[in-house]
Amino acid sequence: MLLPRLYPILDPDCFPDADALFSAAEELASAGCTLLQYRNKSGNARQMLEDARELKARLGPSIKLIMNDRADLCLAADFDGLHVGQDDLSPNSARRIIGPTRLLGVSTHNPDQLAEADKTTADYLAIGPIFATASKANPDPTVGVEGLRQARKLTSKPLVAIGGITRANARSVIEAGADSVAVISDLIRSPRKSAEEFFRVLG
Repeated sequence: MLLPRLYPILDPDCFPDADALFSAAEELASAGCTLLQYRNKSGNARQMLEDARELKARLGPSIKLIMNDRADLCLAADFDGLHVGQDDLSPNSARRIIGPTRLLGVSTHNPDQLAEADKTTADYLAIGPIFATASKANPDPTVGVEGLRQARKLTSKPLVAIGGITRANARSVIEAGADSVAVISDLIRSPRKSAEEFFRVLG
């Protein structure tokens, strides 16, 4: 499985309203993004499903959509994949729910978690936070670029780096072994322009 270099994560908490979220998604698509994750840690299930279906309707089949945490909503919105964290469904339970054909990603925060996740049916693994991040209330200790290099040695699965990644440091993350960079904050202002700049940096 090939992951795109840029893995945008859309979090409604980062936008003033749903329209701004949908507009950002459309801008990212027009910039050439081919995969997006919808991550909502504070909404109720009904709102999340409405948002998810609207994203699906607006973006069409050209973009793969990944649901964060919620296997049930992944199915209900007919998303292309699911991403689970350490405190969510286990990867194996998630796989049983979403079936064999949808993408499954797993967040990890240290070498032990990564090695454990590597044994599952996950299609890709995420490691982070690489740098300090403001996108999480209680972030795990930073892994750093050196930690990312170590993580790369532990898996042959596609590796997504997350946490504090900006246009200024993204290249160093790819050079340390990440296949893809997940970005939240540095795509919020002028999403299309920001994504295009990321693509230039990431090559």
